[in-house]
Order: sequence, then C-alpha cells, then structure tokens
Amino acid sequence: DIDDVGHKYYLELELEDVLDKGRTVNCTAEVLYHLGTQNCAPDVQFSVEGELRSTEEADKEFYNRIRSLEKELVAENIPDSQGNIPPELEPIHLLAWVASGYVIWQNSTENTKFHLAQIKHVKQVRRSDEDLQFDFVVLLHEMVSQELLPWEVTALWHPQKGLRVSRQRRQGGHTPG
Repeated sequence: DIDDVGHKYYLELELEDVLDKGRTVNCTAEVLYHLGTQNCAPDVQFSVEGELRSTEEADKEFYNRIRSLEKELVAENIPDSQGNIPPELEPIHLLAWVASGYVIWQNSTENTKFHLAQIKHVKQVRRSDEDLQFDFVVLLHEMVSQELLPWEVTALWHPQKGLRVSRQRRQGGHTPG
C-alpha cells in the first residue's frame, strides 16, 4: 500500500512464446493501481530476460497477403464454437489478442479479470497509407462477474510500427475512461 496513491504489486512470471510453444522467458513487473474513482489505467513497468522468437518473416508475409486481397477481409466467430481457428485467420486472432490486451489494461481495476473470449466480427478497412486497419467486435470475458462484454476496437498495424489501438468502446453506450 502506498498512502494516498494506490496499491503496488511486484510480479515475477514466466512468459511462453505463443509462436514457439515450450520456449519461455522470465519477466518481472510492477503494477500500480491508483486509488480513487478516477478511470485511470494501472501503471505498468516490466522487464523481460531473454528474447522471444522473431516474427519478422511471418509478419511481412501476412502483411503482403492482406495488402494483396482484392476484397477486404471479413470474418466472424474466431474461434468457432468448438474452439477452432482456421490457420489463415490465426494472425488476425493474434492481432485481436494484442489489441484486447491494450483494452484490458486501459479498463482494468484490482477487481476485474478480463480475458479475450472471441472475435465476434472483424472487418478490414482500406486505407490510403501503409497501415492495415481492422475493426473488431470482441467479446471480453470478465472472469469475476462472468459477463461477456462486447467491445468495439479499431486496430492499426504495420510490421515496422507494431499494433496501435486507435479506438475502443464498450458496446451498449458505456464509454471507458
């Protein structure tokens, strides 16, 4: 407890490479949840010991494939009701996972525990610049309340710039912080 500031947590964890199962790196983090009713994302400081596998080649391949599509990509229910993700949509699922991580961070409190349950809908939006844009409707499972919360997320992605969330809004009119 930090008087008049908030609660700080010190974490030591092991991260598994999602692309290279079995490969792990150690991570330490400090997370500060601020006191009060303000809608403020927790402060997170972290360090990673070691490196995860490079995705540069796969990122370029995916980027070029999406840029060359004649029609914008549209998909629903990823994963499907049996938990399956078509291999060609796995990169979309990973982008949604990262974008949802940002949404979860921005909207977390000490009393929430969000998890990406499903991409209900994703639509690629053509842009005049080099970025790829994906408009997602994701379902975030709030583990404490057991609610499934639909969230609209617009993500911009480029292999050299990484992923940026340009817009996020909980469906149903509630606008987070």
